[in-house]
Amino acid sequence: MPTTAFDLTGRLAVVTGASSGIGLAMAEGLAAAGADIIGVSGHLPDTGSEVARRVEDLGRRFTPFRTDFADRAAVTALGAELAGRRPDILVNNAGTIRRAPALEHSDDFWDEVIAVNLSSQFVLSRAVGAGMVTRGRGKIIFTASLLSFQGGVNVPGYTAAKSGIVGLVKALSNEWAGSGVNVNAIAPGYIATANTRALRDDAVRSAAILGRIPAGRWGEASDLAGAAVFLASSASDYVNGITLPVDGGWLGR
Repeated sequence: MPTTAFDLTGRLAVVTGASSGIGLAMAEGLAAAGADIIGVSGHLPDTGSEVARRVEDLGRRFTPFRTDFADRAAVTALGAELAGRRPDILVNNAGTIRRAPALEHSDDFWDEVIAVNLSSQFVLSRAVGAGMVTRGRGKIIFTASLLSFQGGVNVPGYTAAKSGIVGLVKALSNEWAGSGVNVNAIAPGYIATANTRALRDDAVRSAAILGRIPAGRWGEASDLAGAAVFLASSASDYVNGITLPVDGGWLGR
């Protein structure tokens, strides 16, 4: 396959949760492949952000938006704004996690995690996907999780939301693949980000996790960039409805 199949020159990509971690790495990877970036986060400054610097250093345009993904009205307004900009790629990466055993997992924890990690992503996909379906082309990528396949411990809301993402990917793909819109997900393994800080700081838990990863290390956010570029590019035009693990071999163990 020619390398031009991975070229995103002239494409516009929206990346939510772009200010740090996996979202930042995906935005940088897409920009390196040629895409201009609209970055969205709950705390993204108008100027001077790390993601803006990295994208612009690659010679690409960066446009920031701030949105509270737990606020349905704000997400709906963002969807309308983004739809008007006619993006070629939507990366639904914004997320949050609340750790507590099920018996202590409050309604507030549950509602927040489901709103941010699942409901907001459907709302944005519906808004942006409508234009993609009309135009007959587009790429939508979700960030799933290893807990899309497993139950996890002390994160019932997160597990439910990330399991829902896998189902949503299949449902949207079934409806939109025939219109030239590819809907897929990436399931990161144990990646060294803020969301996994508590696990990495627990010496016993961290050792247990590393002991199961065939690659022998925690993943880096940059490990997700290649998968994002693949699913955003024409190289994946016949890839529909899948969830691609990037996990150092965890699920195969």
